[in-house]
Amino acid sequence: MILEAAVLQVKEGLAEAFERDFNLASAMISSMKGYQGHELQKCIEVSHKYLLLVRWETLEDHTEGFRQSKEYLTWKKYLHHYYDPFPTVEHFANVAIS
Repeated sequence: MILEAAVLQVKEGLAEAFERDFNLASAMISSMKGYQGHELQKCIEVSHKYLLLVRWETLEDHTEGFRQSKEYLTWKKYLHHYYDPFPTVEHFANVAIS
């Protein structure tokens, strides 16, 4: 399992609209091969900052399967205009479970 993580800085004043559109865009990502689940967390200290965590079966399910799909184009249309700056996406592999 691969964990995709991105800190999302949403433009001030757009958090409510972002959350609404994120819920719509979630249908795009959840339909993809290798998708195992996702969550969006809102920062307590900074009201327009979010943490997106997506679990994928493999790295390629995200980087090739989703990112090169027509669903990704719809995801971009719904969400990418909210970010400033544009987020860095990183991938993590589990090394320990407690």
